[in-house]
Amino acid sequence: MVEVQRLAAAAVRGVLAGHSLDAELATAWRAHPQLDERRRAAVQDLAYGTLRLLARLEDLLEALLDKPVKDARLHALLLVALHQLEQSRTAPHAVVDSAVKTCHALGLTSAKGLVNAVLRKFLRGRAALSARAQRTEAARYCHRQWWIDKLRTQYPDDYPGILETGNARAPLALRVNRRRMGVPDYLELLARHGLHAEPYGAAGVLLDKPVSAARVPGLDDGCVSVQDAGAQIAAPLLDLSDGMRVLDACAAPGGKSGHLLELAEVMLTALDSDAARLERVRANLARLGLAARVLCGDACDPTTWWDGIPFDRILLDAPCSASGVVRRHPDIKWLRRESDIAQYAQLQGRMLDALWQTLASDGKLLYATCSVFHEENREQVAQFLERHRDARRLALPAVDVDIRARAGQLLPDGRHDGFFYALLQKG
Repeated sequence: MVEVQRLAAAAVRGVLAGHSLDAELATAWRAHPQLDERRRAAVQDLAYGTLRLLARLEDLLEALLDKPVKDARLHALLLVALHQLEQSRTAPHAVVDSAVKTCHALGLTSAKGLVNAVLRKFLRGRAALSARAQRTEAARYCHRQWWIDKLRTQYPDDYPGILETGNARAPLALRVNRRRMGVPDYLELLARHGLHAEPYGAAGVLLDKPVSAARVPGLDDGCVSVQDAGAQIAAPLLDLSDGMRVLDACAAPGGKSGHLLELAEVMLTALDSDAARLERVRANLARLGLAARVLCGDACDPTTWWDGIPFDRILLDAPCSASGVVRRHPDIKWLRRESDIAQYAQLQGRMLDALWQTLASDGKLLYATCSVFHEENREQVAQFLERHRDARRLALPAVDVDIRARAGQLLPDGRHDGFFYALLQKG
């Protein structure tokens, strides 16, 4: 357990210093190639869990300490150990003992007594301390206060549920590659591997319990892809036909590109500004047995990559705050700043304006984000329609998830993440 605590604490410390959790974990895996799948999963689970409830844990730690600890390593270790004591099934004495040993592994031998005292103090006063952690909204909802206030203003009836969902574990949804097999056949394959799931949408299945990618049958063979159920809505909304010229702007890591090609024999251009991430697009398409023109380019500047032939369909899955997927990326809650929202909205507007030039007359552009904030979604689309008189917003066709009731806004729940969709037609 010492190694797991140490690596999880290092990842949490990195996030508190301003780095992404994905980057911190990738660094850990490179530095410790000997870690097996089970221990990697344990490190990831502990780091994710600590960050999901970070504000609550910070509040508890403040109550347990006479004065703040100055060493960032010690601070992160205490947060991780408190999370284990509160949320895990590990015996409390094992958690405390491991944390003390982790001090030694971190070169914090002089802090062993403090760690032991703080964690045992928590165990003695757990009930009262847990009640104290409900005294502020930030600690109760485990989001930054500006985030809570924004959601309360924009979703006065729904904001508690949105916040609570953001602190939960994410479900595991898979998209069946219909070029390889049907959903009923894949459900049978899952059952043969001892996994239970239910169909969801036209090509999706939801597993009863999340498992690692290594345990997903047919993943390496291209029979299935990991994709949130809400994200699976995007490609069908573009009503593709064989022979169409289609652009997937901001395509990395390629999940939606693969889905577009599974639905029809289209001429797909997969565009992204990040050359390294485009390698994931190529790998995903190769795994699925599909092909596309993969380009590195800036969606805001089509003159550098567009051949001048209009696209029949465009999918713009725009960079955004990712406020609808925080349960999958809990570091976002602590790294994102309120001022970032306006910056994302400005970038989204530039992308929409630029890509609109490349769309054929009568063509359709699907604007999508994984955000729940109005500035990036309905307000963004309203401003776009004001600027472009040749654009009209189409009613979304019926899908298995009713996204029409909220004008394209899908709020996160137990089955899918939060997304926004607006279908725009030119001419």
